[in-house]
Amino acid sequence: MAGRRSAGLLLFRRAGSGHEVLLGHMGGPLWARRDAAAWSVPKGEYVPPEEPQDAARREFEEELGLPAPDGRWIPLGETRQAGGKIVTVWAVRAGLDPAAVVPGTFRMEWPRGSGVTRSFPEIDRVAWFPPEQARERLVAGQRVFLERLADAVDHPGPG
Repeated sequence: MAGRRSAGLLLFRRAGSGHEVLLGHMGGPLWARRDAAAWSVPKGEYVPPEEPQDAARREFEEELGLPAPDGRWIPLGETRQAGGKIVTVWAVRAGLDPAAVVPGTFRMEWPRGSGVTRSFPEIDRVAWFPPEQARERLVAGQRVFLERLADAVDHPGPG
């Protein structure tokens, strides 16, 4: 599936002497009983000519039911996940109350082969995590964004 692209927004906030990040637990029956490597940066696919930053903003709102927060967008670059999808992420320092989230939904046949289509939340819950806990929960292909965020927060560039 080469050529697929996704863009997302990783919120972070100061916590004690460090920071925390906001992650979403992937919704649907395939992820329901998993915690480790079952969380994601709020993100979604896009197709050019849509710009990645516009897609990140749109997907944040679709997945969380809230507008993307205002603030400086810190580019965290892109990475290729195991399935070949290229993911581009920005970080924004902002607060968000997880209780305010109203997730978007998707439809899929479930159980597989049953012919029954059901609706599931794209993200079934969100939570703030310090980096070490976020690393355990985040899907492997997105963990690089935690390292890049730490570098950007600990060593901010000009501007």
